[in-house]
Amino acid sequence: MAALIEDYALIGDLQTAALVGRDGSVDWLCLPRFDSAACFAALLGDEDNGHWRLAPDGAGACTRRAYLKDSLALESVWETARGTVKVTDFMPQRDRAPDLVRIVEGVSGQVDMRSVLRLRFDYGDIVPWIRRTDGHRVAVAGPDSAWLRSEPPVPTYGRDYSTCSEFTVGAGEKVAFVLTWHPSHEPRPRLVDPHEALEHCLADWRAWADRCQYEGPHRDAVVRSLITLKALTYAPTGGIVAAPTTSLPEEIGGVRNWDYRYCWLRDSTLTLKALLSLGYEEEATAWRDWLLRAVAGKPSDLQIMYGLGGERRLPERELPWLAGYERSQPVRVGNGAVGQLQLDVYGEVIDSLHVARRGGLLAKPHAWNIQRHFLEFLQRHWREPDEGLWEIRGPRRHFVHSKVMAWVAADRAVRALEADPGLGGDVDAWRTMRDEVHREVCARGYDAERGTFTQYYGSRELDAAALLIPRVGFLPPDDPRVVGTVDAVRRELTCEGFVRRYSLEGRRVDGLPGDEGTFLVCSFWLADALYLTGRTKEARKLFEQLLTLRNDVGLLAEEYAPGAGRLLGNFPQAFSHIGLVGTALLLSGGDTAD
Repeated sequence: MAALIEDYALIGDLQTAALVGRDGSVDWLCLPRFDSAACFAALLGDEDNGHWRLAPDGAGACTRRAYLKDSLALESVWETARGTVKVTDFMPQRDRAPDLVRIVEGVSGQVDMRSVLRLRFDYGDIVPWIRRTDGHRVAVAGPDSAWLRSEPPVPTYGRDYSTCSEFTVGAGEKVAFVLTWHPSHEPRPRLVDPHEALEHCLADWRAWADRCQYEGPHRDAVVRSLITLKALTYAPTGGIVAAPTTSLPEEIGGVRNWDYRYCWLRDSTLTLKALLSLGYEEEATAWRDWLLRAVAGKPSDLQIMYGLGGERRLPERELPWLAGYERSQPVRVGNGAVGQLQLDVYGEVIDSLHVARRGGLLAKPHAWNIQRHFLEFLQRHWREPDEGLWEIRGPRRHFVHSKVMAWVAADRAVRALEADPGLGGDVDAWRTMRDEVHREVCARGYDAERGTFTQYYGSRELDAAALLIPRVGFLPPDDPRVVGTVDAVRRELTCEGFVRRYSLEGRRVDGLPGDEGTFLVCSFWLADALYLTGRTKEARKLFEQLLTLRNDVGLLAEEYAPGAGRLLGNFPQAFSHIGLVGTALLLSGGDTAD
C-alpha cells in the first residue's frame, strides 16, 4: 500500500516530477512529461505497478529528511545500528532526456544498501524487456526505453521482473545511480555526471530562490511554495500544472478522484499576482504568454483547462488495472470537466491580462483584441447558468461566483479603457453590463435573511468562493454584506477552523456521492477575508494554523481531513501553494484587494 500522501516529497526537472516516500521509494513518475503515462505507479496501486526503492537493507522510513537549502534536491538520512547513510534524490534540469539521479553517501560506519527498481510502463501495466549493454541495464517496451547505470558500478541481478542491487557504503564513500528515459527508437542519450549535475542543480535553484523579494516573517514557507510552483511549471511552454498527480482521492475510498496534470485558467490571476509581486517577471511573462496561446480562438471555445502546451482534447478514461490509492476508485486519466461551461474563466483571463498590464509586462499587440472578444461573448451569455468554479457534475445553475467574475471582466475592461482610451472598445456598454451584473448578484445571490451571499441564485447553500468578493473589488471589505458572508462561511462551512468549498448536506449540487476534506486554498481565502475585514489577529492565527498542515518538507495537498489529521487530494497542489503565497503577501502589506 502507498504511504500517506504527506509522506511524499517532490523532485522534478521542470518538465515532469516524481514523488519520493520516506522509505526511499519513488512511487510516482511520468515520463517524459507531467501528463505522460507513469512508469512508477505504485502510488495508485502496489509495488507491481512500478517503483524504485533505494534504502538500507531491511530499513523502514528514514530518520529525517529535508530539501537541501532553497533547492529541489531531497536528502534523506537513515541512522541504523551499523552506521548512518544519506541518499540525495534529484532530477537535473534536462538537456534532452530526463534523468532521475540518486546518490548514496556513507556518513559513518558500514551500511548495507539495497536497490529494487521495478519499471512498469503505461501506468503500471506493461512489463518491459530488460537486457545488459555497455554497463547499463536497459528496459524497453514499445515506445519507451529506460537506462540504469551506477558510478562506481555495483552488481545487479534480476528477480521477479525487477532489477536489484546490494552493496555496502562506508564513511565518505559514494555510489550514484542514474535512470534515464528516452524514446526506444533513438540512440542512447548523452550520459550525465551525477555529481556535477547535483552541483549545477543546487546552484540553479539557489540563484532562482535568491530572486524572491519577499522579506516577511514567513520567508522560508513562501520560498518553498515558490519553488514548488516553479517545479510544477512545464518549462518549454510556461504552463503550470495544477498538480503532478492524478486520482489521489478527496475522500479515502471515494470516487472523487481526478487528473490534475493540466493547466487551469482559474489559477491564472493569483499566480500572476504572486510572481509579479515577488520579482519573477520572467516566469510571469511565460505564464501570460502560455495563457494567450491557449485561449486563442473563438470565445465560445474557451476551456477551463488545457494541456501543457495548450492542448484542448483531454479525454477522460479509467484505468481498471490500478486498485487506486487506498482502494479509492476509479483511477482516472484525462479530465472530462474540460468540456464544461464555466463563465468565471472569462473573468479570470481578462483579470490576468489586466494584472499583467498593470505589472509592467511587455504588451502583446493581440492581447487586447482577445479581451474585447471575450467581453462581447460575456455580454451575450453572462445571464446563462453554468457548471461553476468547482466543476460540478450536476445540472447547471446560476452560480454567484461566475456572475461576480463576469462583473470582474467588465470592470477590468472599463478600467483599462479609462486608463488608455486608445485601446478601443465600447466603454459605455461595458459600464452598463458591469452595473447590471452587480445589481442582479446583489438582488438574486444575496440572502438578506441570513446576511450572506449564497452559492447560486435561490439557494440556501454557501460557497467559499464568496470570500473572494472583497478580494476582486466587487464590494468593499467593510460592506455589511461582505462581513456577513465571512461570518456565515465561518459558521457553516468550517471544520476545526478550516473551510470546505461548499456544503455536501441536503441537495447534492455537485452530483457526486461521498464526502471530501476541507479545501486548503479556501482556508487561505478565509484568512484573506478576515484580514480585509479588519480581523487581523484572527487572520494571522488561521494562517499560522494552515502552515502547520504542511508536511515535513513544506508541501501541501489540495485538501485536509481534520478528523483524520491527514492530507487529501492531488499533491502537491499549486492552488494551495498559490494561496499560501498570496496570504503571506497580504498579511505583510505586499498585496491589496483589487
